[in-house]
Amino acid sequence: MRVVRHPIGWLAAALFDIEITGRSYLPERGPYIVTANHLSLIDPILVTLAVGAQVRYLALDELFGKARILDAMMDYFGSIPISRVRPPLGAIKEGLAVLESGARLGVFPEGGRAMLWGERPIKRGAAWLAVATGAPIVPCSITGTEGMLSMVEPAVRLPAVRLSFHPPLFPETYLERVDPLGAMMDDWKEALDMDLVHWQPAGTTR
Repeated sequence: MRVVRHPIGWLAAALFDIEITGRSYLPERGPYIVTANHLSLIDPILVTLAVGAQVRYLALDELFGKARILDAMMDYFGSIPISRVRPPLGAIKEGLAVLESGARLGVFPEGGRAMLWGERPIKRGAAWLAVATGAPIVPCSITGTEGMLSMVEPAVRLPAVRLSFHPPLFPETYLERVDPLGAMMDDWKEALDMDLVHWQPAGTTR
């Protein structure tokens, strides 16, 4: 497996017990949007490591300024701050520019870390960006990172994690739907349901 060639990638690869499946679904060329469920602050690093190339992420602006190490990490990955309370026009413009340049964008459709899969409403931003640029969405399910820097376990630990990529969703196949954005995100959720609907983080109950 190729790894991201920077110290954070090397450290993550060395420390974590990582299982990655479905990398053949990642497009070999052109822009795409990696869309994963979100358990931990470490998720962007591990998704980037699994992709094996630079990914820029939309990140809530409220995360910035809380800790120097977190700020440094988000700056290193070129995170794009997005507001939860104001119209995110700047973030949308920058996200469009990333995709139009042919690069990869990372989006967490739950809008923040969740304790349980399905507890947060799914946002449509990733689908809007896909339709606007023609870039496909690549679903990615994550399990295991609830054991570190998460809502379940805020401490720093070294859990075993699994990342699974699923077949890309191409926006042009949804344009004739009554609700193209909703249909696209419904299919994204259905893809992740295959891995997550019967799974729950350790230490939680439904």
